[in-house]
Amino acid sequence: MKIIETGFKGLIVLKPVIHTDTRGYFLESFNHVDFQDAGISFTPVQDNESKSVKGVIRGMHYQLQPFPQAKLIRVVTGKIFDVALDIRRNSLTFGKWFGIELDSENKDQLLIPHGFAHGFSVLSDIAIIQYKCDNVYNSQYERGINLNDPSLDIYWKLGSTVPVISEKDLAQPLFRDAEFDH
Repeated sequence: MKIIETGFKGLIVLKPVIHTDTRGYFLESFNHVDFQDAGISFTPVQDNESKSVKGVIRGMHYQLQPFPQAKLIRVVTGKIFDVALDIRRNSLTFGKWFGIELDSENKDQLLIPHGFAHGFSVLSDIAIIQYKCDNVYNSQYERGINLNDPSLDIYWKLGSTVPVISEKDLAQPLFRDAEFDH
């Protein structure tokens, strides 16, 4: 596994070692010992999967204490533009976002630590995303930030594709009005 720093503390891109032959491929998508050896503290307790069609934007989601979630994102099928927004008030990158294309071909993963809101847009006809979380989902502590907030200026890479966004995500507060606990 190769680790690539993003310039945001704790937010890293992971490039797995992919073994290919005539049968196909094999990779370890997560190995606790490898993470420990690399100095990464991440112990998943919940595994999620979502399927979305082209143009879907989901986000920007996070959870407050005591249920913050670090997430390890990977794409099983298709291609997405994945975005992590730093909501840690004392961070040098507070209010800034990092975006990366993740797809089922290169199999790169994004480890998003506590203190980030997360979202993605679907660039392929369909996308199946799996993500491991180090805390369970709790609806009482779930929060969001409006993914169209002009102060964030997130370019979702959809071009002329009409975005498909849930009413819930459209109703989220702007960044300046969002609730943070970091």
